Amino acid sequence: GSPNSHSYYGSPTFGSNMSYPGSPLAHHAMQNSLMSPCSPMRRGEVNMRYPSATRNYSGGVMGSWHMDASLDEGFGSSLLEEFKSNKTRGFELSEIAGHVVEFSADQYGSRFIQQKLETATTDEKNMVYEEIMPHALALMTDVFGNYVIQKFFEHGLPPQRRELGDKLFENVLPLSLQMYGCRVIQKAIEVVDLDQKIKMVKELDGHVMRCVRDQNGNHVVQKCIECVPEENIEFIISTFFGHVVSLSTHPYGCRVIQRVLEHCHDPDTQSKVMEEILSTVSMLAQDQYGNYVVQHVLEHGKPDERTVIIKELAGKIVQMSQQKFASNVVEKCLTFGGPEERELLVNEMLGTTDENEPLQAMMKDQFANYVVQKVLETCDDQQRELILTRIKVHLNALKKYTYGKHVVARIEKLVAAGERRMALQSLTQPQMS
Repeated sequence: GSPNSHSYYGSPTFGSNMSYPGSPLAHHAMQNSLMSPCSPMRRGEVNMRYPSATRNYSGGVMGSWHMDASLDEGFGSSLLEEFKSNKTRGFELSEIAGHVVEFSADQYGSRFIQQKLETATTDEKNMVYEEIMPHALALMTDVFGNYVIQKFFEHGLPPQRRELGDKLFENVLPLSLQMYGCRVIQKAIEVVDLDQKIKMVKELDGHVMRCVRDQNGNHVVQKCIECVPEENIEFIISTFFGHVVSLSTHPYGCRVIQRVLEHCHDPDTQSKVMEEILSTVSMLAQDQYGNYVVQHVLEHGKPDERTVIIKELAGKIVQMSQQKFASNVVEKCLTFGGPEERELLVNEMLGTTDENEPLQAMMKDQFANYVVQKVLETCDDQQRELILTRIKVHLNALKKYTYGKHVVARIEKLVAAGERRMALQSLTQPQMS
């Protein structure tokens, strides 16, 4: 979702992939821009091309296009056509003076401007800037134009970047909820001056949850948490208190909670968020989105938080390993837990009798077999010997099971790599009767 700084944007696949592939809005916006033979900016189409989130509160499209006469009367100028058909000739930015907006809204023209802005002279930047400023808001919500604006935030002269940042004020919320505008807002939050960041973020006050649950807005909230000082986004973070579990089980909310865990170091915030997570670990571990939050704590959290999670899951490890989402959490417990915690988990998998029932069941299971492989990868030599001794009895039987084969392959790999020469001996020696 976040735009990346050093590539050139504007391929149709990149444009459409930011919303769900099935979204009629994404499809519509893309189709229009690709099918218009010249510029996609014919006045009659403007309203059709923007998803409804682009519309501002008065119902019109944000920042109407003020087309010049040539665009209204014909279908774009011959300059853009010449540029697109004459690939061998090297154009310069100065040559498209008077046509910058039209080029910005075209797939190839947009990419050309982006590339040129990286090395443009002050005069060239001034020329581009003067032409795009009257149309800045409309370009921000355009499938190709948004990238030109982003590039200007990166490479414009400091006063230009500041003035472009000022254009966002009063529009931060509608832009954040729009498929292309949200990328411009993210870029701005990365690069504008601190006073502008703070002013922009304040416009989300009262709309935080709406943004978090929105397929575009959630990226903006994540960027605020990453790039704006903690004391300036308290209103965002405090909105989450009491809702951490419901957000953790939401497709976009779970990402936002992970950003909070990474970037909010205030002890009060950390303890409030963690308390909500740790109170429902078993449920979150089995949830299709919540499991990522638990994994995040296991990987990046404090040792005592990891211990709480592992203790909470202990006693349910075999069932959890056989569950699609929780099995990933168990793997993270094995990878990041301490030696004692790992031993606790391994003993539970081995079971209390010589029959190895839990281990057998896990090796044949479509999800738990990966947990067994992770055990072999992470445990100490002594535990590995013990597990291999337990498994070797079942090796031939395991080969008959689709998922058991994975475990056999992993053992054979361990053996072949010479990691376990002793294991090789014990596996190849004939059984004593």
